[in-house]
Amino acid sequence: MPKPEDQPKERSFVVQVARYSEIGFIIPAAVILGLFLGKALDWWLHTHWLMIAGIVFGAIVGFVQMIRMVTSASRDEHEK
Repeated sequence: MPKPEDQPKERSFVVQVARYSEIGFIIPAAVILGLFLGKALDWWLHTHWLMIAGIVFGAIVGFVQMIRMVTSASRDEHEK
């Protein structure tokens, strides 16, 4: 059984692992969402370029969100 003083360290490690593993899913999820939305708009509006625009927009949104998460995580680390 872990000691009470060791427990917060273990939980903070698990929280950090969860936070940083989430970063790896942000960009692919945003790109896939942009792809599907672009394809749907292409089908609906009978165009052929919105899929590419959706992919680019999804990548940009993914990178912006990743940067926000990393800066938030580093700010949290410096406050400790």
